[in-house]
Amino acid sequence: MTDAFYLPDPDDEQRYHSTELTRGPWSPDAQHAGPPSALLGHVLERCEPKPGFQIGRVAVEILGPVPLAPLTAKARLVRPGRSVELLEATLESERGPVMRANAWRFKLAEPELELPAEFLPTGTRPGPEQAPEPEPFPSTQPVGFHTGIEYRFAAGSFAKPGPAVCWIRLKYPIVAGSTPSPLERTLAAADSGNGVSAVLDWNAYLFINTDLTVTLHRHPVGEWVCLDAVTLPQRHGIGLAESALFDEKGPLGRSTQTLYLGRR
Repeated sequence: MTDAFYLPDPDDEQRYHSTELTRGPWSPDAQHAGPPSALLGHVLERCEPKPGFQIGRVAVEILGPVPLAPLTAKARLVRPGRSVELLEATLESERGPVMRANAWRFKLAEPELELPAEFLPTGTRPGPEQAPEPEPFPSTQPVGFHTGIEYRFAAGSFAKPGPAVCWIRLKYPIVAGSTPSPLERTLAAADSGNGVSAVLDWNAYLFINTDLTVTLHRHPVGEWVCLDAVTLPQRHGIGLAESALFDEKGPLGRSTQTLYLGRR
């Protein structure tokens, strides 16, 4: 096991070697969607960066299982602008594209806008230091995404079906040699909404997300990201996981995942 989710290729700046820390709960040979979503965030933030701009929304499409294999991550500026810009990123394995993302980048107001305090987002959740030690993650794999993060349930648990409030912190950088950015931390955590708020038996059902959309009105401060998550299933096999996102100072935004529900 290494000390990062991805190792940059010394001979190709767009190529990253996946480590065992990226492994997900559904297959020993496929990644959890959190690390590759964060890797897309990593390259999006480095694409023609502009001072005074910040990414406010990322929409990730998961085109298929992401293998534990070398990946090529590319980003480009699709629509430049003075106030708002559109970015695009792709993640490819040897078999072709496995994920893609669009991101809107916004110019930050300077000076800040004079807004009435009563309309600003407020509220907190019990912090990670108030949460008990969690029970083991429901996976048979000794190494994976679940061992690359620290998680604390302020409400709910993996053993208790239904809504949950869960704090998540990365133990390792997304890319070796770099410090995870607030956006990377958020994308890595947000993809766990359907897992922490699962309503179906892990051993009997699949509840795999085909996408991840994260909208942020501000980026998190600190290492912990909180998901106040709920899963909304339907008997016909389509579901939705929705998470209100927080840090220890208050609300950040929202994330959603469309779910494929099926029997194992």
